[in-house]
Amino acid sequence: MMFKSEKKMRAALSVLAVVFGASAPVSSFAQDAAAQAPADAPAQAAGAPKLGWYKTCSKQEDNDICVVQNLILANGGQLVTAVGLISVSGKINRKLLQVSVPTARLVPPGVIMQIDGGKGQKLDYAVCLPDKCTAEIPLTDAMIASLKKGSDVIFTSINFRRAPNPIKISLEGFTGAYDGEPVSESKLAESQRSLQEGMQKKAEEARKKLEDAQKAAKAQ
Repeated sequence: MMFKSEKKMRAALSVLAVVFGASAPVSSFAQDAAAQAPADAPAQAAGAPKLGWYKTCSKQEDNDICVVQNLILANGGQLVTAVGLISVSGKINRKLLQVSVPTARLVPPGVIMQIDGGKGQKLDYAVCLPDKCTAEIPLTDAMIASLKKGSDVIFTSINFRRAPNPIKISLEGFTGAYDGEPVSESKLAESQRSLQEGMQKKAEEARKKLEDAQKAAKAQ
């Protein structure tokens, strides 16, 4: 019976990356959204909207599940990288670090994590779905301590063109999110609404610039 419970929870954890990203305003990945970041230099997509680090908690049967997460969006709203530090306590106690990246990845290289440019740590892919691939690794106390001390973390996946897609994520606010209280549903909804409005404004500005450029070209 315990084996079945463990297996069920393990399956749930393997797809948690799908769940923890579902609350984002845009929950699907572009086919190669990460390509918006330079392929030869680790950098977050310029001007991309972000929520920063935050924690959500929920209860599943006899277990409490908390996820400290960060969602990186491209300028068009596509989710480029989703990071989740998952802690399960109760009948089952387990911690995982999961990272979701766009599809069309080379599977053997996995996702490489580097904190402040240190030695890379490989996360093997656990599942690939039509809109994302998710890699995971057991989350250790040493890893958490390194993230708390760090300034930024880079997650690098390899796309089908065999080009690395490094995404840099600031660790500012990570410690507060990890050690602090989870955000309320109302506060998270407010942040998401603000983010959505910001994306719509950027899209409108881009549309207007394009129209102005077309009008200028016709006038010549």
